[in-house]
Amino acid sequence: MELLNGKITQLRAIEPDDLNLIYNWENNSKFWNISNTVAPFSKYVIKQFIDNSHLDIFQSKQLRLMIDRTDVNSPETIGTIDLFDFDPLHKRAGIGILIANKENRGKGYASDALDVLINYCFTVLQLHQLFCNITHDNTDSINLFQKKGFTLIGTKKDWLVFSDGTKDESMFQLINPKS
Repeated sequence: MELLNGKITQLRAIEPDDLNLIYNWENNSKFWNISNTVAPFSKYVIKQFIDNSHLDIFQSKQLRLMIDRTDVNSPETIGTIDLFDFDPLHKRAGIGILIANKENRGKGYASDALDVLINYCFTVLQLHQLFCNITHDNTDSINLFQKKGFTLIGTKKDWLVFSDGTKDESMFQLINPKS
């Protein structure tokens, strides 16, 4: 587990006890625009996802880890960090991150968790590159990923449609310096 420990966070596998937390986060419409979700998930579907989370990333092509903050007396789960579109042939994966509550944002938890996941991806999974897609107005995420060395490689114009109009989506990439 030491590999998945940061300075103020720990990444861990999903546990059955996380059902209600994940259910609430996945069904919070405030987060739908960052996850391209348009409909709620049932507890049954989320339970199936949790039940299958033991599958190897090479089978499922994705990995969700829970983010626990460890700078408190008892670890507190504050978000998730995901690998998606895992492609072992081309040695790449996408990254998504959520710090659910505003009071936990801007305190370094996302940065610490991202450091841990990048290290895991490049040392354990031996990936060549990571990528993320961020709407142009999500400056906090853009700043976070750029501070980690991700570079802007392109912008998809009017890529996402919302009730109040369209948004551009930018793609950022990080190449493993050791590969």
